[in-house]
Amino acid sequence: MNISVVIPLLNEQESLNELYDWIAKVMQSNSFSYEIIFIDDGSKDDSWDTIQQLSQKDDQVKGIRFLKNYGKSQALHAGFEAAHAEVIITMDADLQDNPEEIPELYNLIMKEGYDLVSGWKKKRYDSVIAKNLPSKLFNAAARKTSGVKLNDFNCGLKAYKNVVVKNIDVHGEMHRYIPVLAKNAGFSKIGEKVVLHQARKYGKTKFGMSRFVNGFLDLVTIWFMSRFAKRPMHFFGLIGTLLFIIGFCLSLYLGIDKLFIETKGRLIAQRPEFYIALTSMMLGTQFFLAGFLGEIILTAKRSKERYNIAEKIHL
Repeated sequence: MNISVVIPLLNEQESLNELYDWIAKVMQSNSFSYEIIFIDDGSKDDSWDTIQQLSQKDDQVKGIRFLKNYGKSQALHAGFEAAHAEVIITMDADLQDNPEEIPELYNLIMKEGYDLVSGWKKKRYDSVIAKNLPSKLFNAAARKTSGVKLNDFNCGLKAYKNVVVKNIDVHGEMHRYIPVLAKNAGFSKIGEKVVLHQARKYGKTKFGMSRFVNGFLDLVTIWFMSRFAKRPMHFFGLIGTLLFIIGFCLSLYLGIDKLFIETKGRLIAQRPEFYIALTSMMLGTQFFLAGFLGEIILTAKRSKERYNIAEKIHL
């Protein structure tokens, strides 16, 4: 199979028929073998009924319905697990991503040898203040922190080799950072393609300004995880050891000073150095224990389901 199109969605019933027709037209005109996997992330409208109707009309349409809303990352994770094609294309269901981009994205993966190609919505039809400006700041911070030179990390239109999606773990709200996850997993050939962005035709956006705050927090998390996830003791243990040594040396100095130098001076507990030493030793011990517990959790870690699936179609 050439292409799996993975489409996470939430309350997009109005756009699904039009989106399906558009994708099917592109696939058939380019003679691609394909599957379309819709992941209904707990929609409250008739999105799932529409997906069922489409699947009855076309066996290439497959569906996964979550029991409730778990988030875009979990929906993508489920879609990646179900995808079977050589190339996986992800896109949003709101008709803002253009299926006409699929053939060129496919060629960049298959002929140019990219592991991942991310869309870049260079010209956008969103609010400048509410989305465009924060998005530029967010992308600049992501480039600087991750080392992945992309202009648009959050574009939903992306293409992947099958081996990439099978070897990355998209969780929490990390869908914004799939290129970074891919880089950390060892996939180095990551490219970008300017894609058309279209104004939303139906409904309204599911993301508010809070996504940028959450995005920056996730960026800090992924930076830390990429460096210390497999060795938490190297981070916490080092800080803890340094703090403990500082506190211990201060305590030793105070003890020697009181016993042999200024034996009749003020009490140790009346000196500020005593509290600095005590605080440093306590913090050092806590950091060291945090690293130790991190190592234990990492060793005992086992996989578990992060979402519950209510129904599947053709899967």
